[in-house]
Amino acid sequence: MSVLLCALLGVTSPAAASEGPGASVEVARLYEEASLATARYEEGRRAADLQREKVQKLNQLLSQKQYDVAALHGELGRLASAQYRTGGGLPYTAQLLLADSPDALLRGKQIQLRADLAVHSTVLETRRAAARLTVAKREADRAEHVLNRRLARLAVLKRGIERKLETAQWALQDEADRAVAAGKCRGAVRLRQPKKKPSTRAWVTPVKTYELSAGFDSAGKRWAHRHTGQDFAVDIGTPVRSVGAGRVASVSCGGAFGIEILVRHPGGYFTQYAHLAAAAVDQGDKVRTGQWIGQAGTTGNSTGPHLHFETRLSRYLGSGVDPRKWLAERGVKL
Repeated sequence: MSVLLCALLGVTSPAAASEGPGASVEVARLYEEASLATARYEEGRRAADLQREKVQKLNQLLSQKQYDVAALHGELGRLASAQYRTGGGLPYTAQLLLADSPDALLRGKQIQLRADLAVHSTVLETRRAAARLTVAKREADRAEHVLNRRLARLAVLKRGIERKLETAQWALQDEADRAVAAGKCRGAVRLRQPKKKPSTRAWVTPVKTYELSAGFDSAGKRWAHRHTGQDFAVDIGTPVRSVGAGRVASVSCGGAFGIEILVRHPGGYFTQYAHLAAAAVDQGDKVRTGQWIGQAGTTGNSTGPHLHFETRLSRYLGSGVDPRKWLAERGVKL
């Protein structure tokens, strides 16, 4: 049964009920489902916003057309009053006989008739335009209602998946904490890589979306000296990717860094990914740029979910360089 269907039916999929690698896989699946649900929700929200703007503009146009019809009706009334004041109540033949200048009267009547016809024509066209706008507004209102209903359904689906994801995330973290406490790694959990074209970039950020928290060389109560890397505030289970091509130098599961992965890149530099909830690679594995190598967590000396990322001149702690500058030199801006 697919995760999406499980979320719709409110049941737990087999992967969520299992332990070990199953928790990692379930979190990865739900993470993808949550990302998809969020994307669909945002798409629906943008469509609903555009539809609301359309209805608002139609309301403004309709109000203007209704005002124009009223103004033209007033103009017709003015013309009728003027005609009455200039003898409109007399038969036209009598007006000609009594007029000082029959030719001028005739020309005036012709001009007045043309003006009267023009106003009448404009009133009719304005009424037709208002009628068309009324129909368009009715259809736009109907479309807005449909979009809002769809948006509400997407919101419910999104919240359901996010609740399941949160439960799975902490189940994964519990397993990770037990592994760290035992000082024994569970082995690589092979995650299904995202379905997309391989990146042509040589270097990428270690997580796709994030907020930066503690930076390199900053001070803090939880560090013996200065902070040795760059922290990325992300949720438990967030896929962590290798910033560049290389080979896994080590995977360890104890100490202050909790579950951590060290990757050696061509040229001798190393990158470290720490406080993970799971590792998706083993020592010696070859990795490519952007490959998912683990999942973020809060193992080891950590006060909350985040990724601790380091760039080092050697594999040893203490040889770190500023990750922001190091990545910037490779075309990656944090």
